[in-house]
Amino acid sequence: MWRRSPIHLRQSFVARSFSQSTSIPKNLQRVRDHGFDDVMEVEKKVRRALHLQSYLLSQPSGSLPVSQLDVVARRYHAFGPHETGNFLLKHPHVFHVFDHPVQRRLWVRLTPRAALRLRQESDAVRSMLPDAVRRLRKLLLLAARSRRIRLEHIRLVRHDLGLPDDFLQSVVLANPSFFRLVVSSDFPDDPRAKYVEFVDEPGDGNDLAEFTMCAIERTRELQYRERGADAEDSRFAFLINFPPGFKIGKYYRIAVWKWQRLPYWSPYEDVSGYDLRSLEAQRRMEKRMVATIHELLSLTVEKRMTMERIAQFRQAMGLPKKLKAFLLQHQGIFYFSTRGNRGKLHTVFLREAYRKGELVEPNELYLARRKLGELLLLSPKKANLDRMLTSLGRGMDAFSGGSGAKSKLIGDEGEQRSENEDSGSDSGVESQCLYKIGKVAYLEGGKENM
Repeated sequence: MWRRSPIHLRQSFVARSFSQSTSIPKNLQRVRDHGFDDVMEVEKKVRRALHLQSYLLSQPSGSLPVSQLDVVARRYHAFGPHETGNFLLKHPHVFHVFDHPVQRRLWVRLTPRAALRLRQESDAVRSMLPDAVRRLRKLLLLAARSRRIRLEHIRLVRHDLGLPDDFLQSVVLANPSFFRLVVSSDFPDDPRAKYVEFVDEPGDGNDLAEFTMCAIERTRELQYRERGADAEDSRFAFLINFPPGFKIGKYYRIAVWKWQRLPYWSPYEDVSGYDLRSLEAQRRMEKRMVATIHELLSLTVEKRMTMERIAQFRQAMGLPKKLKAFLLQHQGIFYFSTRGNRGKLHTVFLREAYRKGELVEPNELYLARRKLGELLLLSPKKANLDRMLTSLGRGMDAFSGGSGAKSKLIGDEGEQRSENEDSGSDSGVESQCLYKIGKVAYLEGGKENM
C-alpha cells in the first residue's frame, strides 16, 4: 500500500494550518526597503549635527574651539578620533569653522542658514501647539485602562509628538482642563513616580468620541467613499504594502486575507474586564496590538518612532513582549529599520504614511526639520571654504550677547532678520563682530595675567 512521505505530510499540515488559521505566520525574515533605509542614512547625519548643535547653543557666545567640541563629541556622542573635525568640514553649510582673531585657534559656530532652520522649527512648534495638545490627549487615551502615562516616558517622546522642551509648563500645567499631573505620595521626589493623567470634563462626550476615533478608521471611511468598496471587506482591514522582494506564497496570502477580515477591539477601548482565554479572543488582541502601534505612529509628527521608545509603553498600552518579532510579522504595515545609529536604535515606520521616502501628508514641523537634512546633503564644494575658515560670517548679532545663544537665536528678538540672511548666504565678514570678539578675548586674557 502506498504511503505518503514525511515531506508530503508536513506540506499538507502546513497548508491545512494556514487555510484554517486567521493568524499571520511568525518568524518571518526581514526584507529591506532601501527607500526607508535612505531616510535613516540622512537621519543619522541629522542626529549627529543636532548633538553638536545643542552643545554649541549651550555656550554664551554660541561658539567653541574645535578641539573642545571634539573632546565632548568623543566622550558623549561616540565620535571617533578626528571624526568631529571631518564632520564639520564636510558640512560647511551648517557649521562655520573660523580662525579666532586673538587665540589663533580654530573655532566653530552655526552658520546663519542653520540658525534660520532652528528659528523655523521653533516657530513651527509654537504654531502647531494646539495640535500637539490633541496628540498628547490621544496618547493618554491609548492607555485605556488608567488613562495616565509616566511623565518621563512623555519627555522621551516629546520630539516625536511635536511638544516643546518645556511641555510640562506650556502644555500640561497650562491646560488643567485637559491634563492632571499626579505625583505618587510614596516617592514624591522620584521622577518615575510622576504621571500625566487625562481629564475628562462632564458634557464632553462628543469630543471624547472624536478623540477615540483611530486614524485607520478615517482612512477606511475615505476609501469607502472614494472607491465604493464592500463595507464588510474593508471594515477591519489595514492598508498593506509589502516591501520590494517580499515573497508572498499562496497560503500566506490566504492567511492575510482572513486576518484582514478578523474583527478586533479598538485601541481606545478598555478590555480589562473581558474574558481573553479563548483562542479567538487572543487573535483579536493580537490585531488590537497592531492597531495600537498603528495609532501610536499616526500620532507622531514624522509617522515613525524608535522601537525602544515604543517598548516603554508596553505595560500602559498592552503591547507584546517580543516587540521586534511582532513587528516583523506585519511587514506590510510597518517597516523595521536598523539604520541610522550604528544598529543601536531600531526605527519603526508606518508604511502607508510614506511614498518614495517622503511623507504623503507633510506638516509644517516635518518640513522645517527636513530643511536641516537638506543643508547636510549639500555638497561642500558649493561652499566658499576659504572665507568660512577665515571669517565669522553674518548673523553674529545673535551670538554676541552673554545671556545664552539659544534664547536669542529662536526667541522674539531673532524673528526680524535681514533679507540677505534669510536668503541663505553664508559668506561675508563683519568687522564689528570680529572687533567685539577680539576685544572680549583680550580683556579676558588681561584679567588672567593680572
